[in-house]
Amino acid sequence: MKHNKLIILDRDGVINHDSDDYIKSPDEWFPIDGSAKAIALLNQAGYTVGVATNQSGLGRGFYDENMLTKIHHKMKQHLETENASLDQIEFCPDHPNNPGPNRKPSPGMVLKLLNVFSADPASTWFVGDTLADVHCAINSGCKPALVRTGKGKRTLAKTEFKQLDVPVFDDLADFVQFLLK
Repeated sequence: MKHNKLIILDRDGVINHDSDDYIKSPDEWFPIDGSAKAIALLNQAGYTVGVATNQSGLGRGFYDENMLTKIHHKMKQHLETENASLDQIEFCPDHPNNPGPNRKPSPGMVLKLLNVFSADPASTWFVGDTLADVHCAINSGCKPALVRTGKGKRTLAKTEFKQLDVPVFDDLADFVQFLLK
């Protein structure tokens, strides 16, 4: 019986500000206002919080895994200031020209998180800011949610997105407020 309450988040554009030039060092990682507090509220409500993030900057050679670890360390330190924590971070280094089964929109990272935490996909939300995130949620059987932060506004303008029935939130804090009502 799968019973764990799991929420899966994209990283760039949901937890922290995104950049078309990639987040290549801790100095380039800036939190979105309210995201840490939102994760803390999920933690307090008994949710397991996982991250599934495409990090093609690795495959493109913009930074290495050691640097990604430092970026994630900065993120975790920031989350700790709000008593928030992530239970697991999955990342995919694949270049978009050579995607493997983990590169969103493929469901590999999400399926791993669902398995690790014995969570039911039908009751698991995946919060992202791109069509790849939305399709990843759908491809893994999870419930997709789109935030307007990051690339969210660009995604909202896409014809393909308009054909999908996906709830839209201003940001992660707005989503969490909806979820915990």
